[in-house]
Amino acid sequence: MAAAKSPATSTSTPTTTSPTTDRRREELRDFLRTRRARLAPADVGMPEAGRRRTPGLRREEVAVLAGVGVSWYTWLEQGRDIKVSGEVLDAICRALRLDGREREHLYLLAGLNPPIAEALPAIPVTPELQRLLDAWSPRPGYVRDRYWNFLAINDAAREVFGYGDTDHNCLISFFTNVHYRALHAEWQAAAPGVVGRFRADVARYPDDPEFDRLIEDMHAASPEFAELWARHEVGGESQVRKAIHHPEAGDLVFEATQLPLPDRPGHNLILHNPLPGTLERLERHMTRIRLARAS
Repeated sequence: MAAAKSPATSTSTPTTTSPTTDRRREELRDFLRTRRARLAPADVGMPEAGRRRTPGLRREEVAVLAGVGVSWYTWLEQGRDIKVSGEVLDAICRALRLDGREREHLYLLAGLNPPIAEALPAIPVTPELQRLLDAWSPRPGYVRDRYWNFLAINDAAREVFGYGDTDHNCLISFFTNVHYRALHAEWQAAAPGVVGRFRADVARYPDDPEFDRLIEDMHAASPEFAELWARHEVGGESQVRKAIHHPEAGDLVFEATQLPLPDRPGHNLILHNPLPGTLERLERHMTRIRLARAS
């Protein structure tokens, strides 16, 4: 068996801690203890050795599985003031069979930034989420993934923003859909913020090659995008204004709010709320559209 890791410690000098730090260490202690208690030796390929007064793995067994010192793991579980690396935390995650959410939680409790999420295949939109989008109409709404691909979109968003059947990506449509650009009354002013928000999203996934391909395609398709991308400006606001000059409905102004979907990493629900005066015009227009389709 490989020698146990010996993470650096800083336990010799007592330090004054804040209530927040004390609470985080208490949560860390309880979290590790409960994760350890739910596993039996047989679950991790270890023999049952002697009578156990408490259920689950012993601390020394977790230390062996993770390849760390027993004393160091005990200090960690006790919430002692010790230094810990992502490599060691990942070893403990594997030893305790933690899933992705539990791994992120452990990082946060240990005072480290959570690891960057791995690329995941697109997850189909649930019927419940689709019903939410449909119920939001006549207000525009859609769901997009980390690459800004549309995963679901309601009829109001297609009609108001000019998205056609060939529009599959929010960023590409913004810069290359001539109809969308003509409708957007503040396109020029909005473009830097769009690129800045996309750059902020890209930074969350530095090892995802799909972003490189998309950025390369955008450089070839849009000189405006290429110029804005070269500025290296970053913008992460979750609420923006969209002003549309619709040839039939008239002037429409929305506040667009981005809501992350916690159970779908990188996926966001984008809801557009009409400002005063817009809703009435929007409702009349969408009613005309529905009647025309029904006739």
